[in-house]
Amino acid sequence: MTIAIYRSKTWFHLKAHFMQELAVDIRIEKTSKSRLSEIDLKNPNFGRDFTDHMFIADYENGKWGDFRIIPYDDFKLSPATSAIHYGQSIFEGLKAFRNVKNEEEVLIFRPDENAKRLNASAERMCMPSFPEEIFLQALRELVDLDRDWVPNVPDSSLYLRPFMFATDAFLGLRPSEKYTFAIIMSPAGAYYSGAVKVKIEKKYSRTCQGGTGFAKVAGNYAASMLPALEAQKQGYDQLLWTDSSEHAYIEESGTMNVMFQIDDTIVTAPTMPEEDTILRSITRLSVLELLQDWGVKIEERRIPITEIIEAQKNGSLKDAFGVGTAVTIAPISTIGDEKEGDLELPNWEERELSQKVKKHMQGIQKGEIEDTKNWVFKV
Repeated sequence: MTIAIYRSKTWFHLKAHFMQELAVDIRIEKTSKSRLSEIDLKNPNFGRDFTDHMFIADYENGKWGDFRIIPYDDFKLSPATSAIHYGQSIFEGLKAFRNVKNEEEVLIFRPDENAKRLNASAERMCMPSFPEEIFLQALRELVDLDRDWVPNVPDSSLYLRPFMFATDAFLGLRPSEKYTFAIIMSPAGAYYSGAVKVKIEKKYSRTCQGGTGFAKVAGNYAASMLPALEAQKQGYDQLLWTDSSEHAYIEESGTMNVMFQIDDTIVTAPTMPEEDTILRSITRLSVLELLQDWGVKIEERRIPITEIIEAQKNGSLKDAFGVGTAVTIAPISTIGDEKEGDLELPNWEERELSQKVKKHMQGIQKGEIEDTKNWVFKV
């Protein structure tokens, strides 16, 4: 049995840039039996255990409606559901953290940027935008309801997965007229247990210019699975994707954008609007802002594979690390190249700049360091 709760339009207090009137009434049906006691929050299992509730909204007749939070459950779909056949499916990923200075408070990192990126993906996939103010409201109310699921151990978080997919029961190649937007949540530990070994991919392509590389589209990840599996069989954790036309320039990794420190300069591949093949990581955006504040020299440009190999050989490659929601900052220990073999990087403990970046990012996310940029959404 579920309990229905209706919330009226009231004002809720957030930081100045999140202060707004509740955009819609969200119907809430609370589960009659929580599954929290079945979950080990001291050892959270990324992407396998899900909280008691989920948010859902439906798009029909040109507008979003039926905003609701209900007990986590399966969807009921027609075998002809458009998303299954034609791939109109997008998603986002972000995290909520327990505030170390106030354990009753939960902090969500930069959800406004995720709302913007979701709508950029929707536009590319011919899907309707989802109102940003409802996106934020839904996140807040869902996290508030399941706040006890936020783990409180090192390198842990509550992973939030907003997503949208086409729901027309129609086998015709055209944009769907109906969609579902939903948010589910999963307690998560560290994505990687240590430093990451990556292989430069020169055969397969993740995307191409004019494609969907900049969007967080489900099909992008499906296309990456075979080459990633082949790399894992060779002993690597991830790929370094290269451009599709020449396979001569490094773009990003499978779960993260990538940054290199050559001497005293951070070098990273450009994202939109300069380059449409690379996903614009919100962690990347945040790291670049911090580095700029610290006076670190930054170059956003195409990165030849040959430059990285030469820098490793002459000792000027001081660091290489991934940046992304799942990993935050992931040190790269080895770069594999089909001709040069495995190129080893300095020990993680010796890399002062990326160590500083990781500590500062995690400090802001967990409330240890003052949030001077208004990045944190408090619940």
